[in-house]
Amino acid sequence: MPMSYFTIAGVQMQALHHGDNTEAMRHRVDALMSRFPQVQMVLFSELMPLGASPHHAHPLPSHVEQFFCQLAEQYRIWLIPGSMFERTESGIYNTLSVIDPSGQVVARYRKMFPFRPYEAGVESGMEFVVFDVPNVGRFGVSICYDMWFPETTRTLAAMGAEVILHPTMTDTIDRDIELSIARANAAVNQCYFFDINGAGALGNGRSIVVGPSGDVIHQAGGGEEIMPIEVDFGRVRRERETGLRGLGQPLKSFRDRQVDFSIYRFEHGPSPFLASLGPLAKPQRTDIEEY
Repeated sequence: MPMSYFTIAGVQMQALHHGDNTEAMRHRVDALMSRFPQVQMVLFSELMPLGASPHHAHPLPSHVEQFFCQLAEQYRIWLIPGSMFERTESGIYNTLSVIDPSGQVVARYRKMFPFRPYEAGVESGMEFVVFDVPNVGRFGVSICYDMWFPETTRTLAAMGAEVILHPTMTDTIDRDIELSIARANAAVNQCYFFDINGAGALGNGRSIVVGPSGDVIHQAGGGEEIMPIEVDFGRVRRERETGLRGLGQPLKSFRDRQVDFSIYRFEHGPSPFLASLGPLAKPQRTDIEEY
């Protein structure tokens, strides 16, 4: 029989905006596992290990990634240490590593939607990533701005993901909107959604964990916080079978749809309306005429 319950801890921590935060992250894991030994998976926020500058980009695998592999093996936990900028021959990517309890990297995910035009010089990933925890369930991963595009989470759900692990680094005034998006993503895809933000220089906090009916299990404040949450895979499967609160069954309805969303197809090009929106660029100041 597969295990129904699984404990995931999100870590919302303050750290340097530019610089090596790996030792601080290790201290958080040490304290977390000492206090909450039942935790089976630990999730940090976006760009936590080395900060938010692409200047710290390096190829993967790396000694930094190996540092986290050893930490995962030490505590026999699944570990997602946020993301790091990855340098490749084709450019720089914002990349997340999934590490299993034996210290092996089982998957890497490259952020599909860099926060353009602000996240400049970062390429877009092209491959969705789900992974299985044996005898437990299937997880999907995405990063920060990806959540603003419902097709990303929908695709992960269609690939069987029951929990979405979503590190983010939001330090801007739109965090309240993201809280709504996290709830919507969880509800329409009938899955758990872990949206873990940084604090201080690497985010304004308010991490949120949402259940498969869009219910807020926990919402953090603005400071440091450790959030061990026990998820129930039986609940996901039951609600996908019988409906959200015994009502809507959106995944089944999406599966059984008759409409073909042809407007998204690349071969058709953008719709005339989308093509009319102009370039993806930072807004510029409008000078006021002097009288």
